Amino acid sequence: MDVRNCKSCSRLFNYIGGQPLCPDCLKALDIKFDEVRDYVYDHPHAGMQQVAEETEVTVAQIKRWIREERLAFSDDSQVGLECEGCGKMIRTGRFCDVCKAKHINSFTELTRPKIEPVKKPEKGQGPQMRFLDRD
Repeated sequence: MDVRNCKSCSRLFNYIGGQPLCPDCLKALDIKFDEVRDYVYDHPHAGMQQVAEETEVTVAQIKRWIREERLAFSDDSQVGLECEGCGKMIRTGRFCDVCKAKHINSFTELTRPKIEPVKKPEKGQGPQMRFLDRD
């Protein structure tokens, strides 16, 4: 059993995995997420600082939700994050579509079995058929 202190309220709780928050703080964080999501839906052109002030949530938490792809802003919104691969502005997630495609291609190349071409033996080398003389 893994017992830890909650990062938000410092109470002890049984840590199972995921975020190091107690069940009460997780529930409160989910309620705050719903508030932020509704505010962004109602005010699509609001900046990240304005959303944070109006909903009383930190900018870091809003960025975390965007990186987790739980929260997304509209294409005409001024809110955006930099792609961790190339630095291009994106609306949600960690990588832009181009960098995602590069990662997918590199992972498929790693998992693809390598097949080496079969080399033909030169004449006079390799297995050959032998005959016995009949005398």
